[in-house]
Amino acid sequence: MSKILRGGRLSPVREDVAKFTSSMKDDARLSKAVFAINKAHVVMLMEQKILKQSDGTKLLQALANCSNAELDASAEDVHMAVEEAVLKETGAETGGNLHIAKSRNDQVTTAIRMELRNQMLSLMRAITHVQDHLMEVAEEHVNTVILEYTHLQPAQPVTFAHYLLSYVDALERDLQRLQNAYARVNLCPLGAGALATTSFPINRDRTAELLGFSGLVENSIDAVGSRDFVTETIAALTLIAVNLSRFAEDLIIWSSPDFGVLELPDEFTSTSSIMPQKKNPEVLEVIRARASHVIGDFVASAAAVKSLPSTYNLDFQEITPKLWASIENVQASLDMFHKLLPKLKVTADVSGKANASFVAATELANLLVRKYNVPFRTAHKIVGALVKSLIEAKLTFKDATPTLLQKAAEDVASIKLTVKTEDLKALANPLALVEACRVKGGPAPAEAKRALDARKKRLLLTKSNILQMDKELEEAENKLEKAVQAYFPVSSSGNAKLKNSKL
Repeated sequence: MSKILRGGRLSPVREDVAKFTSSMKDDARLSKAVFAINKAHVVMLMEQKILKQSDGTKLLQALANCSNAELDASAEDVHMAVEEAVLKETGAETGGNLHIAKSRNDQVTTAIRMELRNQMLSLMRAITHVQDHLMEVAEEHVNTVILEYTHLQPAQPVTFAHYLLSYVDALERDLQRLQNAYARVNLCPLGAGALATTSFPINRDRTAELLGFSGLVENSIDAVGSRDFVTETIAALTLIAVNLSRFAEDLIIWSSPDFGVLELPDEFTSTSSIMPQKKNPEVLEVIRARASHVIGDFVASAAAVKSLPSTYNLDFQEITPKLWASIENVQASLDMFHKLLPKLKVTADVSGKANASFVAATELANLLVRKYNVPFRTAHKIVGALVKSLIEAKLTFKDATPTLLQKAAEDVASIKLTVKTEDLKALANPLALVEACRVKGGPAPAEAKRALDARKKRLLLTKSNILQMDKELEEAENKLEKAVQAYFPVSSSGNAKLKNSKL
């Protein structure tokens, strides 16, 4: 515990206990936010006539000086390290007033929210970059037919563009979740104090404004005692990680020679130490594995807070590193996809595999309903029997004839069915099967082009919204700088380093 907090109620702390409870190793990323919080708070205290301007000016000068200096890494946390640095700069008579009308409880959650805003915006930008590349690759493959699978069994042909658009849409939902969570992160708890605000006439709206928040976490108990903004963010990150993991799994499977749908770029693979023919998808495997870490971080964070009593508990300190770790894992995975996607090579011709896999069976059943007035369930049974007979004879769909189909109809449905040869031959073309699925949201090339255009427009709007959020934070930073300089022309950059720290 900081020396500032010892000598009153408590005697000096044991060194091992201080090390065990310290958060300094995880606090380096919060230093800029902590300096901004203290500056905004001092400005507000002066404006409210709680702090003399002469003392406030000295505090602002000290904060400016300390923000470019090294902080003591042996301090309990970055908040106490900053206060100790200011005390050393100004002396107890002035520096002792830095903490008027605030607590570490409200200050720490404010700092986490400020840093988290920046991280969330960075994640949003990373997602849009992946979406950009997904759409660029999709545009090249609007007419490239691949086989899609259900239960990992060949199901129906689609275009590679249609497949990629499924992940554009999944990532869009991830973006929406982040944007929704951002609105709740971007609320200011500062001024809640330890749990009951303060008897000083502070102006919470003013500090929220100077720090770029859109509003307050108003109730003081809720402000210091909630970490649902952390668990909500990790929940959103978990869903992103799951989507990326499933995408990675598809690419891993499809890049194997047994599937042969695509080839991964060499620089994102490795070979075996003993088997020279191997091309192992190691980057994608790591992405798949790191999704598990994010899921674990969410479970650990939710478990840590589920049974806590109200207001502040130091358990909160243990979940913040889970938040940063989840962000780093998801950000790194998005970055890998961003670099890998443009270099994917897709196998263009799947006609042989399509016939051998009988993926035209669904459309044949549809044809019997549409053109030959066979009830769908009956058509389903007839086509299933046809496929069975072809497999037993070691034939493919290309070998299907009206005679074989007629026999299947008689055997399983006791009906006479005469199908034209040209109708069967038309179904042997995988692209024709895809082109027939022109329903909105389907894989037909014309529909894929429409969907691509719509998603490009949507992505432009999303990028504009992210830029606006960035701009609002920048404007708040400038407003705080201006407010500080109105009292004293000091730099308000907060880039302190931790002394004796390896961070």
